[in-house]
Amino acid sequence: MKNYGLQRSAVEPKAVEITESKVFVATDIEQVTLTMDEQEVQEYQFNLVEYDKDEYIKIISEKNEELEQQMTDTQLALCDVYEMLA
Repeated sequence: MKNYGLQRSAVEPKAVEITESKVFVATDIEQVTLTMDEQEVQEYQFNLVEYDKDEYIKIISEKNEELEQQMTDTQLALCDVYEMLA
């Protein structure tokens, strides 16, 4: 992982951009207005992180496992609530 920190661009970045070997993730994307030589310029400001594809796949897989566990916990809690109501 390589964190590029706060970046600016004249073009709105994609939230996730995938190349042959890398994945770039842009977060906190917002449009900003700058004044340069008494002219207003529109730019995008965002945080950018670069991952190797394998690293990104592993991160997504771990997040999916966490979500699956949360869904299971929620379903079990709902079962308990339904049993209490019955």
